[in-house]
Amino acid sequence: MKALLHPSYFPSISHFVAMAQSESITFEMEDNFQKQTNRNRTYIYSPNGVQLLNIPIKHSNLSHQKTKDVKIEQEFDWQKQHFKSMEAAYRSSPFFEYFEDDLVPFFQKKHTFLMDLNFEALELTCKCLRMKLEFDSTTEYFHTIEDSQITDLRYLINGKKDLSVFENYPQVFDDKFGFLNNLSVLDLLFNEGKYAMDYLKNQVLIK
Repeated sequence: MKALLHPSYFPSISHFVAMAQSESITFEMEDNFQKQTNRNRTYIYSPNGVQLLNIPIKHSNLSHQKTKDVKIEQEFDWQKQHFKSMEAAYRSSPFFEYFEDDLVPFFQKKHTFLMDLNFEALELTCKCLRMKLEFDSTTEYFHTIEDSQITDLRYLINGKKDLSVFENYPQVFDDKFGFLNNLSVLDLLFNEGKYAMDYLKNQVLIK
């Protein structure tokens, strides 16, 4: 499979299932930013159930702004809040402490552009998964992809359109709320550690 995907903030498990099972990856770089998508948000399993972590962005006067031009709003200390939320969610998971030292610098660094942050989140996650990250980037936007060799998975950026259901794995609070499907890949990483890659390679993605 040759996958076309959007880069996103600590992507969903479905994104990483696609990446783990693809022979090549191309990231969309020429799209217009859309609100309420995973371009600037991710979901974790908190002590109270599903928790949305949202990156605040600077509002633009332009009717259409490319995602690669979107800037992060720095007035809010969202990074501290996100890391505290992850600690509350995963401190007692089997592998959080193992990856903590890799994560801390990410949440201390200030990024100007959302796209730069998303790629750094991708690179960090791939490092933790020991997944080799090689990819191409688009240079022009196409609404539909004519090349039958390419699987257009850009819809995965919109969680409401992502209908994949994956196998259960142990989660920290599953005794309270049961298994929560297709959260951020960090949920899988913190709970499964070195077994996460095997899991990703064995799941079925709804295309």
